[in-house]
Amino acid sequence: MCQVVFYCESGDRKRGCLVTAGTSAVMSSRFTDVEFQSAWRELDEPQLEGGWELFVEAMGVTIYRLLDKGSQLYEYKVFGVLATTAELCADVYMDLAYRKHWDKYVKELYEKDFSGQTAIYWEVKYPFPLSNRDYVYVRERRDLDVDGRKISVIMARSAPEVPCAELSGVLRVKDYKQSVALESDGGSGTKVFLNYFDNPGGSIPTWLVNWAAKTGVPGFLTEMQKACSKYSDYCEKK
Repeated sequence: MCQVVFYCESGDRKRGCLVTAGTSAVMSSRFTDVEFQSAWRELDEPQLEGGWELFVEAMGVTIYRLLDKGSQLYEYKVFGVLATTAELCADVYMDLAYRKHWDKYVKELYEKDFSGQTAIYWEVKYPFPLSNRDYVYVRERRDLDVDGRKISVIMARSAPEVPCAELSGVLRVKDYKQSVALESDGGSGTKVFLNYFDNPGGSIPTWLVNWAAKTGVPGFLTEMQKACSKYSDYCEKK
C-alpha cells in the first residue's frame, strides 16, 4: 500500500491531506500517479535504456543525458547524495521565498493567481549579453509512504495555458519539465534523483549549455545543501 500526503503548487502543509494513491484526490492533480512512481523508482534502479549516456561525474553527482531529436537539446538525469535530511531538503526546495535568498540566479520567483489559474512565475538571470529567461509553471509535491519508506517527490512542468503576459527583453521558456525524488540514505543524508529538460530558446552557444549542465547542476545542489543548513535560522527570522 502506498499512502500520500498531497500538496499542490506552493506546498503549504496546511493544504495537505493524507490519501491513498489512486483516489480521486490524487487523480484530480495535474500529474499522474505513474509520473510520481517513475520518479521515486529511479532511486532504486536508474532507468537508462533508450540512449542515455554518462555525461559527467563531479562533486559527488553523476549526470546522464539523452538527446531530444526534435529540439537537438539534451534531457538530463542527475543522481547524488546531500548531507541533510530528506524532509528538510524537500521543504527548502519548495520554499519559493527562501530560494530568492540563496539562489543568485533568481530575479523573480513567486506563486500567483493568473485569471483563476494558480501558477509559479520564475525569471532567471542569464549572463550578458544573453537575455533573461522566464518560466510559468505548475508544481506538486507528494510525500509518499511506500512500504514504510518515506519518499518525497516533486513534479513541475511549464504551463503555457496560463495567461501570463510575456515581458519585453525576457524570453519565455515554454518547454520545461522537472521531477525530483528525495529519500533518506539510511543515515543523516539524502539520496537525490533529478530529471529535467528545458528549451531556453534563442541562440545560446553549445559550450554554455554544456557548461551549465556540467557545473551548474552540481553547483546548484551544493548551494541547496548550504541553504538547508541555514533554513532554521531563516524561518526564525521571518
